Order: sequence, then structure tokens, then C-alpha cells
Amino acid sequence: MWLGSERGAFVDWLTQQWVKLAGRRADLAAVPWLGGPVGTTTRIGRGYFDDLAREEGLVVANHGGGPRGLILMEALGGPSFDSERVDVAVRAFYERTSEYDFDTWSEWCGFFRPFGWLLAVIFSRRLQQLNMPLSPLDTSGGMVSEVLHLVDRATGSPAQTVWLRELRKTGQVLYAGCYATATLPGHPNPCVKVLFPLPNGNAIVFLRPSVDEEGALTLTSSGRRFGDPGFYFTVHDRNGSVWVKQLRTLRETIRVYPDERGVRADHTLTIWRLVFLRLHYRCSLRVSQPANAGSIAGP
Repeated sequence: MWLGSERGAFVDWLTQQWVKLAGRRADLAAVPWLGGPVGTTTRIGRGYFDDLAREEGLVVANHGGGPRGLILMEALGGPSFDSERVDVAVRAFYERTSEYDFDTWSEWCGFFRPFGWLLAVIFSRRLQQLNMPLSPLDTSGGMVSEVLHLVDRATGSPAQTVWLRELRKTGQVLYAGCYATATLPGHPNPCVKVLFPLPNGNAIVFLRPSVDEEGALTLTSSGRRFGDPGFYFTVHDRNGSVWVKQLRTLRETIRVYPDERGVRADHTLTIWRLVFLRLHYRCSLRVSQPANAGSIAGP
């Protein structure tokens, strides 16, 4: 059911009312770490970011076909995280993401699978956002990965770094997220901030970094208090009011480690401490790219 361009689809509007009722009002001037692009009431996907660039006077930079990364690894350094200990292959992946090809495997666990299908039918496929694969066959044809930098037209400085991932066979958008680093009041180090625009709001995941003795990078989103790393929904209305709901029971862990062609990643999502989805990624440096290329910028 469509409620008009302001409210959008009924199921989206209903979700937004839940955020308002169960969450709290937020002043973005006081919590700037929750700021970021807000989705329209229609599709997200690739087209949303082209429109965002036009509306904000930005340019989608192609860097002359050169490497594009998600975040600078050194930007995550802090009292309890030494970015220099991260394996060089893992660092290169985050700083040259556009040079890698991806293969993905997924496994929904037990009785959570029907809920994953329901979310895909009601929300994800329609919005072209957070469209998590339901079966390993969904990604059997491979995944297309594209990193976009939206830069200021006058200064050339980057305003948004966007990572788009699509199914090669169907063109369905799996994830369309903005990547950055952010400092939260509940954590001493900068965290990875991943923002997914949604109708009249967004979903934001803050992941705290850690590195093990082998140089593998682990990103974890979990926290108990407001301002800790974790998962947050925000809703924005046309008057500038903002509401936020922290989902403390939803957690994820991503472990990224080197292999002979690039890196691999194990991605686990839990709710109420029960695993509901496991993903495995193989991220291979393209053969056309020199394996010893220098690193410039950094999931």
C-alpha cells in the first residue's frame, strides 16, 4: 500500500513509527556521529547516489580508473588498536577495494531462513538495499563490486565513499552503503561506520576494530549503552526532527584475513546471541592488477 511520496510504502512507514515509539529523539548537533545521507521513499540502489551527488553539488569521481578504497587503515588507530599490525594484504584490500573481485557464500541458520525470505520479499528487493542472499545459489554467478567517491566540485575533497555490491546474474543490489570512520562516546578508538540509506532515514552500523597475532582484522558491532559500537536505526521527518533506535540484540562480526590471491572474510550475524546468518567472502586481486602495487586508501 502506497501512502504518498512523503510517507512511502505502508510497511516502511510502519517501521518508522516503531523507531519513533521505541527509540528516542536525537539532536544531530549533539550526536554528529549519527549524521549521514537519508534515503528517499522509493528505491535506493545505484540511482540514489547519483541523485544525492546532484542535490548536494558533488561529483562522482572515477579517479581515471585508478584504485578506490573504503577507508584509510591508519584512520582507525587509537589507544587499543595499532593499525600497523594489520596484515599488508588486509590493509591493501581496504585501501584498494576497487581492484578486487568477489565470491560470496551464504548460510541462513535454522528457523531464521523464513524470516530472511520475508524481509527480502517485503523490503530488500523492492528497495534494492540490505538484500542479503538467501541461498548460496543466489551468488553463484558472482558479485559486481563498485566503489564510488562523491567529491566536492570546487575543492575535490571527498564527501562520501560508497560501496555498491550487485548480483552479476540479475543486477539486484545487495548492499549500497556509505563507508567512513567515526569516533563514538562509548569507545576509545575510531570505528568503521557503515551507513545504509533507507526510506526517511538510514541504518548505521558502527564496528570496532581489533587485530590478532596473525594480522587478521576483526570488526565487531556490539554494545550495551547508547553511544557504543552497534546497530542504529534513524528516522528523519520533513521538519528536521530525528529519532534513533539502538538494536542491542543485533550483532555482527567480520574477520578479514589474507590468502594466496587476496583476502577472505567470515561474516557472522546474531540476534539474541543466536547465529542467524553466516557469510563467507573470497576477495581476489584481479590478475590485471600488479600484486605489489603500493597502498593508497582503505571494509
